[in-house]
Parts: sequence; C-alpha cells; structure tokens
Amino acid sequence: MMDPERLDPPAPTVPDRPRTFRYDGEVRPGETRHLRYEVGETYHGAAVEVPVTIVNGARPGPRLFVSAAIHGDELNGVKVAQEVAARYDPDDLAGTLVVVHVANVPGFQAQQRYLPISDQDLNRAFPGRESGTTASRMAHALWEAFYSRCDLGLDLHTSTRNRTTMYHVRADLSSPDVGRLVWAFGANVALNGAGDEGSLRKAATEAGIPTVTVEMGKAHRFQPVLIAKAVAGIDNVLRTYGMVDGEVTAPDWFLSTGEPGDKAWLRADTGGLVDMQWGPYPFVHTGETICTVTDHFRKEERVVEAPFTGLLVGVLENPVALPGHPLCHLVRVDEETAEEIEREIATGEFDGYRANGTVWRAPEQT
Repeated sequence: MMDPERLDPPAPTVPDRPRTFRYDGEVRPGETRHLRYEVGETYHGAAVEVPVTIVNGARPGPRLFVSAAIHGDELNGVKVAQEVAARYDPDDLAGTLVVVHVANVPGFQAQQRYLPISDQDLNRAFPGRESGTTASRMAHALWEAFYSRCDLGLDLHTSTRNRTTMYHVRADLSSPDVGRLVWAFGANVALNGAGDEGSLRKAATEAGIPTVTVEMGKAHRFQPVLIAKAVAGIDNVLRTYGMVDGEVTAPDWFLSTGEPGDKAWLRADTGGLVDMQWGPYPFVHTGETICTVTDHFRKEERVVEAPFTGLLVGVLENPVALPGHPLCHLVRVDEETAEEIEREIATGEFDGYRANGTVWRAPEQT
C-alpha cells in the first residue's frame, strides 16, 4: 500500500503565459485543431496518417497527452480519446491537451495488435529512430511531434485478445511525479514497475514526462462503463493539475504493488479445458477455487486455488490452455483493503470491473 501523501509533489512548472503548441505546424492559445499527421507510407506510397486533436487553452498550464491504440485492436481507449477530444473548450482550459486518437493506424485498420506484415510492436519502439525499423520510424515521428512536447502523459490500453483485464493503472511509483499522476487519475489499483524497454510509458517517464498506462477491459470492443470511468479519470487529472475548474476526487481505497509476492501469475500445469469458477466479482480469498483444468474425458482435473487473498487483475477468456499458459494475474490485498472491497460489494458500489453494465461473470443460475 502506498502512502497517498507521497503522491502529491508540486505540479509541473509552466510559463506564466499561454504557449503556442508547435509540431510541424502550430496551434495557438485559444485554438482547437483536428489533424491527420503523416508517420509513414503504405506499399503503394499512400500516406499513413494518425488522427490527432490539439486543444490549446487560452490560459497557461501543463501539457497533457492522451494516447490510444498503440496496439491496434485495443478499442476502449479509442472511444475515450474521441470523448475527451470533444469534451473541452480552449476558453475553459489552462494548458494544452494533446489527443493521439489512434497511434497504430495500420494495426487499427487490420484490427490486430502489432503492425501488419512486419509484426512489430509499436509499444517497444519508443522513442524511436528516424532511420530505424517501420515501428521505430513511426514512434520517432509521434515522439518528436507530440509526446516529447508534453509535461504529462496517459497511455490507454486494454488486454490482448482472449483475455480481459480489470480497470487499473501501471506506473513507476518510485517517481513521486508519476505517483501524483496515478493518484489524480483515481484508479483503485496500480501495478508498480518501470515498464518494458521501448514502451511509451518508460521512454516518456525517463525523459522527464511522468506517464501512466491505463488498462481496461478487452480488445475488439467498446465497454461503456470502463470508457466512462477513464473519461472521468482524465477529467480528474485535468482538475488536479489546474487545467480545468472543478472539485478533485480521490479513490475510496488504493492498492499498489511493489514488494516481492504482491502479485503472481497463476499458470496451467497441464493442458486441457479451462472452467473459470470465480465470481461474480474478481475478488478471491485464500484457498478459493479460481478455475479447474480438465482433460476431454474428464478423467483428470487440476484445481487452481488462490494462494492468497487478492484481486484478479487479468484473466484468461479463451477456455483452453497448454502447460505454462497464464490463467490469471492475482494481486495481493491486505486485510483493511479486503474489508473495504467487501463493504463495496455488499452495498453495490464495487465498480470499475464491469463491462457493458454487467459483472465479469454472471452468478450461477439457480
């Protein structure tokens, strides 16, 4: 558990006058611009263009980027980006909001995670190189024009195909500036870590731009409840950093990882058919059955139990597994937090873990 008082360092230092946002072009204070920014070419020479919105406030303040679909099939963030880009008027904004609606346009068009054909992960290519691979060149173009010119960043993701993830953030909590951004966004759970080499989060944070990854739900769909929570989280970030007016809210409870044993991937020891038995909420106590793995003849069954009380931040949805396949990602919950979660479940307030208004798994039919 992280001390919330650690999460409140000073906000970024900004000039006392509003700034023109310059990339290859410019957006002056008080202006909103929607553009398609060229980051590459197709086989037949057509431009690969990334949709970007820049809302440049009439008053001075920080610059925040919101980026979606670095993985092309992760669509919840695309809807969040659309909502956020239309939500704020420059006359009401202090600072600049930079929304990269779809970072990986080729992957988005093909509805797949990586860049098509080359199968390169754009989120392992930052900050990129002008003379590098396709992914590296695209990353470099976006980095130089937009990301590197901001003071703070939010990178929106979902789980990959055949999995789902609860609403949470991933961030390097060793940095107080990153911690403040985590607290401002308001998710209940933060997985602590520096991030993978070449990820936008790691590259930006190392460049002095505190950046947080937001994880929410499934690929290939819009999940309105999670989208609404992310939009509200971004609004709370803008309020926290004085970019828009309004009351700042804080989560009722907050859980962060950091120590060895705080989280664990539970993997299949045998191949077979996976029957998930947790639910309807992704909260399990020590010894509870999470799932079973059985052979086709139902002669052999392996029961997978929770090794500690915790939250299932990610689970397998494809109901088959090979030995070693991850079945779920479990984060340890202390006694005090467990009591708060149980209270919220009892009162119907346990939210942020639902898709399309329903809990992850329906209760057993009686």
